[in-house]
Amino acid sequence: MGSGLIATESAKPRFALDSNILVYSVDIGEAARHDSATVIIQRAARLDCVLPLQAISEFFVAVSRKRIMPARRAAELATQWLTIFSSSAVSASAIRSALADNLARRASYWDALLVATAAEAGCSLVLTEDMGDGSFLSGVQVHNPFTKEGGLTALTRQLLDI
Repeated sequence: MGSGLIATESAKPRFALDSNILVYSVDIGEAARHDSATVIIQRAARLDCVLPLQAISEFFVAVSRKRIMPARRAAELATQWLTIFSSSAVSASAIRSALADNLARRASYWDALLVATAAEAGCSLVLTEDMGDGSFLSGVQVHNPFTKEGGLTALTRQLLDI
């Protein structure tokens, strides 16, 4: 998939991860996506990657509620990610943008809020499987990092230097 977003090895875009990547990284029941998400997080930790606070919060709620891991362990992992990654908080302008995108039926409110927050953090790409692959919202490209089989797409491999 050629997007032109990744121009050179030295000029990688700032990107954000959605909560589904975080959840897959601990969900061994999703074997292929688990392995791919683990690679994404390991590689992203060395790159210019942002974890929106919303994604970390959604991760904690999802894995605790679904009992993928004990809440205490999920909290420890979320705390580690807060130390490892840059994070971005929701602002009033991101909420306004998400409300407008939702009312215009461009995205669900929560997806639009995640992307608006990533945009404010200077991201040009969001890795998620929850939105339309290749679409743009708030000036940010949405990319599903997984192939149908659960491996990593060519764009994701290029972004992560794999």
